[in-house]
Parts: sequence; structure tokens; C-alpha cells
Amino acid sequence: MPADHANELRAAWDDMIDRLGRARQALESPELHAPPEAGPRDLAEGYRYLMGFVHSAVERAFFGDPAFPYFRRSIQVLDKATIDNADAMYLSTPIDGRFSHRISGHVQDSRHWRGQPPAPAGPIAPQYVIIEAHTGYAGDSGDLAELQPGVRGNTGKLDSSELVVDADGRFEILLAPERTEEHTGNFIATQRTSRRTGTEFPAEYVTVRVLFHDWEREESPELLIHRLDKVGEHPPALDPPAAAAALRRVGEIVDNQTRFWNKFYDVVLEAHGDRNGDGVSFMPRNDFNSPAGASLATGGGQSTNVYAGGVYDLAEDEALLIDAEVFALPAYMGFHLSNVWGESHDFANHVSSLNGTQAVRDDDGHYRYVVAHHDPGVPNWLDTTGLREGFMAMRWTYPQPTDRLPTVAVRKVPFIELGDHLPASTPRVLPEERRDQVRVRQEHVQRRYRQY
Repeated sequence: MPADHANELRAAWDDMIDRLGRARQALESPELHAPPEAGPRDLAEGYRYLMGFVHSAVERAFFGDPAFPYFRRSIQVLDKATIDNADAMYLSTPIDGRFSHRISGHVQDSRHWRGQPPAPAGPIAPQYVIIEAHTGYAGDSGDLAELQPGVRGNTGKLDSSELVVDADGRFEILLAPERTEEHTGNFIATQRTSRRTGTEFPAEYVTVRVLFHDWEREESPELLIHRLDKVGEHPPALDPPAAAAALRRVGEIVDNQTRFWNKFYDVVLEAHGDRNGDGVSFMPRNDFNSPAGASLATGGGQSTNVYAGGVYDLAEDEALLIDAEVFALPAYMGFHLSNVWGESHDFANHVSSLNGTQAVRDDDGHYRYVVAHHDPGVPNWLDTTGLREGFMAMRWTYPQPTDRLPTVAVRKVPFIELGDHLPASTPRVLPEERRDQVRVRQEHVQRRYRQY
């Protein structure tokens, strides 16, 4: 290899390592909004969290070509972040929204997407799927300014409540700057025009959220994407300048993502205490904020979701009793716990999340959940996995806006007094039943994230 190419690659490698070192500082530095008083396990998980961004960044920098898109798992067991949803499979790919693309797919029986009871037996489609085209990738700038109106935004979306699927479970979706007159099928716009300036903004990414309820029967969809003018062609071979640019991009992604989400949790969500001086924290301790629709003001998220969140902070002998009332039936609902870095807890081996199929509804229509370090022997227990502190998030999906949002009330009680605060009709869960719950979760997660 000529010396100039070797020097170029070595310099890029050194730049990447420097940016990774800067990202590492965000695990402990108060100036970079690191979680205060992080314990030994919190810090250990912080290093895992950082390496998760490295894993994701390598894929994105070296294999993310908008001319030849393919869906990759943007969050998975190896790289959790952003207070991720334990019921979700997150997919993404870069695209150039000025061009036309086609998504082709296949799902198992999806009659429940059309408001019918699910098939009585056999594999079925996931509870809910949404595909969105948008500008920007959350956190890549490293700056909260990306949350301002007009910086990032959706150009189009399509969810399972509207997706036209044939009798065999197959479908196609056209993604293009605008729909042609002759096209009548599934469509997602990949370009938006600013109402104020008339400037056109093409989509830069397509994301997919696949949400599961029945972890025993629901199967992941098959999804393929092609840019129509590139079908059958091939990308250029990797050369030293492109490899050097990708190496620098790895460091940039990891550094910016780590800094962005630290600041987001501290400044926007106020997870570590009041930051804007109004005397309250947006993510209250041992409580939930009021349910509200997704918006860029609080980081975006799934456009059809209503969110509520808080921070649990529990001693060994304490528990939270959460009472949620849901008035309008959502397409999906879930309650999830995460660590201080926004990594969902180990939901394969612990019951640290519950969705609308897994949770038990009480006779009065309320959902009563218990967050605790120990198993109280009731159905709706969420396991902290031994972490004293972490995020709590509730999500309800409404493809069409609802006039009546859910309500959430929280009480902290001594663990030994939980029975005094639960309805007398609350069922008991035996240890062997809990183990079977975990077995179902372990098997589902292996299927959801299989690598073959």
C-alpha cells in the first residue's frame, strides 16, 4: 500500500480512538451530564452501553449506503439505548428520499390489524408495525438543538392499521417524493416541503418499529427494501479514503450519541433533578409525568405513541404500586424499566416489562403494577433486576388521536405491606409459574434477535 494511503488510514484510526476516549468521559463527568452517584454496577453497565454505540456505529459507518439500503437492527440486545421498548424490534436504514424505493414484505395472519379477533391458533403477525421516513437520526448531532422545530421531522408514515396486505400476508409499499397519479397502493412520502420557505427536505432514513404483545405466537415480519434505480447494480469497492471517512464517522457517532443522550436525560427529561428552575422534574422520582403524545420537545419517539415516564428509586424493602386506567383501547400498550443509561433491563431473563397481553387487568378495569426488587407473587410485577434506580416508561399506541388519555397514579409503600394496597381478588403467581413466564421470554427474544 502506498505510504500516503497508510498514513491516511492511521490518522483516521487515531482520530476515531480520540473520539471514543472523549465519549468515555461522558460516563463519569458531571460536565457531560453523567448520572450522579452511579454505583459499581451502573458504571459497569455504562461501559457496556458505550460499546453498544460502537457496535451500532461500525454497522452504520461501514455498511450504511443510502444507494443500497437494507434494514439493520438499530437497537437490539447488543446495543440498547434511548429508554428502548422491550416489546419492540427497531429497524432502520439510510435512504436518499429524492429517489423512489420499494419495501416488500410478508407477515403471518394479521386479521387483528383490521380490528378482528386474532387467529385462534398458530403463528400471527406482531401486534403493531409502523414504518416512518424522516430527516436526521436522533442524537447524531450531539446537540439538543436538533430537537427544535424544523431540524428533524417525518416526511411520511404508514402503520399496520392502514397497511394493505393480501390473502397470503404479502404487501408492497412505494416510498417516493410524491405519489404518482397511477399508484393506488401502500405509499410513504420521502420528501416534505417547508411551509415557511418552500424548501424541500428529502428523507434520510426509514425506520420500522415492530411491536409484540403475544411473545409465544407473534412472529417478526419479512422486510426487504430496494432503491428502484439501483436494483441489480453494485456499490463501489471500499478504498482508503472511504475507509478513513468511515473510521472517523465511527468515532463521531459514538461521541455525539453518548453526549446527546446524557444531556437529554439530564436537561430535557430532568431525570437527575429540576434543571429549568420550575421546582419540579419532568421525569419525577417514584412517580410518572402526565401521559402526552410524542413530540420533538421530548425527543420525538414513535409518532403514534402516547408516553408517560418517571424514575424509580427504591430501597430493598420498598415497592412502587402503579395504578393505570386506560379508557380508549390502544393498538399497543407496554410498561418498561431501564437503567440510568436508558438501556432496557434484561427483559429476556427477567419480567422487567409487561405489555397489553402479558399484564393482568383487575376486575374494576384498572391495571395495577408493582415495581420492586423482590418477587411479590402477583401477576403484574416488574423486576428491577436489583438496580436501586432506573427509568420507568409507559407507552400506548393510538393510530388515530384519542380524546381521553390514560391516567397513572403511583404510591411508594413498604414491600411487606403490598397486600394491604392490592385488591383482594389479585391472583397469586407461584415460583414455577414465574419461571415459565421467563421461559417464554427467553425463547421469544432468541427468535426476535436470531442471527441466522
